[in-house]
Amino acid sequence: MDYVEVVFQVDPPNPWVDILINYLAEIGYESFEETENGCKAYIPADHFDDNKLKSIDLGKIFNQRVKFSFNHHKVKNINWNEKWEKDYKPVLIKEKCYIRAPFHSPKPDSELEIIIEPKMSFGTGHHKTTVLMVEYLMEEDFKNKSVLDMGCGTGVLAIISKKLGAETVTAIDNHQFAYENTIENATINDTDIKVLHGDSNILGDECYDIIIANINKNVLLSDMKKYTDVLNFQGNIFLSGFLKEDCKDIENKARELELTFEDKKISEGWVALKMIKNKNY
Repeated sequence: MDYVEVVFQVDPPNPWVDILINYLAEIGYESFEETENGCKAYIPADHFDDNKLKSIDLGKIFNQRVKFSFNHHKVKNINWNEKWEKDYKPVLIKEKCYIRAPFHSPKPDSELEIIIEPKMSFGTGHHKTTVLMVEYLMEEDFKNKSVLDMGCGTGVLAIISKKLGAETVTAIDNHQFAYENTIENATINDTDIKVLHGDSNILGDECYDIIIANINKNVLLSDMKKYTDVLNFQGNIFLSGFLKEDCKDIENKARELELTFEDKKISEGWVALKMIKNKNY
């Protein structure tokens, strides 16, 4: 399959490159590579829309201080395996959780080792929000707990939850490639996870003790009520995927839903929150 490579220049790059990548994923871009001054993004050639990129409203996605430009060209027959082996590095979080690809050497002395076939999904352990969420999971007691991972990406957080002792884990993503990648990674890690293709609209009557949602601000604000509805009394919900300046909006929405703030983690402007449901409804 032919792809279009789009090279973006973003000034300043931090944290706006991450925001751009999140946005591009929402409009069909499948793979990303951060560069010194921006990023490269890849999309199947038959899905590329130059006008859609030109119509990006920087005032809404970023702010007026950010400079943004791009150029693009078609690339043929990308060897994704070769690309991943060149670009993807293993991650060690809190000296405990080692996240690697199948082509990396094992680390037998790590407390928890997760193998992720990176492909084109988010959640390979490199993004600050993934790291923050993993740190929270390493602190959590999963014994006899049911877990829901919304926007699961590669399934890394769902897999870690199961490895840490969760009784049941459900992982949901609306991207087909993420759904398929999560199934593959669950098999690689010998974990029994229920994987569903869809969004919050497919949530039914089943409730959970722990909910993980590492997505983005707009999706969280839109879907937090649905998450709260399926969170058990005294259950924990972990949210990430947004910046420090967006934290107030998330916290205000949480108060509306009568979620109690428990803890906050921040890394390079990115935030993860832990809250508890203390109303039985």
